[in-house]
Amino acid sequence: MITVIGFDGSPLPAPGRAALDAAQLVIGATRILDQVGVPATAARHDLVRLDAMFDEIAAHDRVCVLASGDPGFFGIVRALREHGLDVEVHPAASSVAAAFAAVGLAWDDAVVVSGHGRELRPVANVCRAFPKVAVLTGPGAGAPELGAELPDRTFVVAQRLGHPDQHIEILSSHAAVHAEFADPYVLLCLDESRLTSERGWLAGFQGVPGAWALPEHRFAHRDSMITKSEVRALALAKLGPGPGRLVWDVGAGSGSVGVECARFGAAVVAVERDPQSAERIRANAAAWSVPVEVVTGDALSVLGRLPQPDAVFVGGGGAEVITACADTPAATVVVALAAVERVPETISALTKSGRTVDGVLLQSSRLSALPGDTHRFAAANPVFLLWGERP
Repeated sequence: MITVIGFDGSPLPAPGRAALDAAQLVIGATRILDQVGVPATAARHDLVRLDAMFDEIAAHDRVCVLASGDPGFFGIVRALREHGLDVEVHPAASSVAAAFAAVGLAWDDAVVVSGHGRELRPVANVCRAFPKVAVLTGPGAGAPELGAELPDRTFVVAQRLGHPDQHIEILSSHAAVHAEFADPYVLLCLDESRLTSERGWLAGFQGVPGAWALPEHRFAHRDSMITKSEVRALALAKLGPGPGRLVWDVGAGSGSVGVECARFGAAVVAVERDPQSAERIRANAAAWSVPVEVVTGDALSVLGRLPQPDAVFVGGGGAEVITACADTPAATVVVALAAVERVPETISALTKSGRTVDGVLLQSSRLSALPGDTHRFAAANPVFLLWGERP
């Protein structure tokens, strides 16, 4: 049995202290071991590499592992259990709970993401998509790096929580780019324009929406210039929107595809050159209470300034726009076409970028009323849906 003790800077509770005093081996980060005081009778192992820790554990009977906050929350408990070890856990308050408490904010509606050993991009995308995010920072995924990715955010940087020199700093994401912070710290990323006080029932991300491929009348659009629900259903399946992913909706029109991706928790950038359509996209996003960043301008002139996408939907634009999207690192590029003449050039553009190409011709017929309580199926205009995926 391994005893895992959470530490938040306060005196250890009696059961944890008793386990520590009886331990033959005590494992933990140097700063924690120095603070709690390792018994003179116990061997001390400063935790740097997990494999070395497991070698030490195998050589001792009574082992204590000290970890910050709640060791079952993005902590050491998972690694110990995955190694087949039984654990007894004495948690302290998690660093995330302590950070929100320090500024008096509820956090049942917050999304928590870990930047330890991960790329910056999915962490930044979660911060783009959600108004209240706690980031367990790591090398390359801290306040300066996220500040460079995220304009118009408020950062709460909770430094050295539980230590005598604990410090809470509130600043703009722009200011954080050039600031220095004391490790370790937790970052709260807040979009104050979207913070609400509504009481929910499910913590964090609210999950997959109850319905998708919504009917066209649920969106404001101009002269039926909207991706039809049947096409949107397949496009969503290929785009794979979700938390941590960024989707471009290029030639967005009404923004229906982008809005639906945002409802799945993806970060979304919609590109539309027509100013009136751009305002319509903003209205549709507001109506569904989702964040969609709308960029107004010609796609070829703005795509190079956007954060790199994980998936791209092209609903409008010429061959050059499709080529530009195909050349991005996005895993999937989905293109909707009405004209058969554009299919060969689109396949060529997707193929030349190193993608495996597939597609379908969608021909749907919708139930339509006739006089006398009778019905027929009225054919909708066919749409070519092509997608290119990187191996």
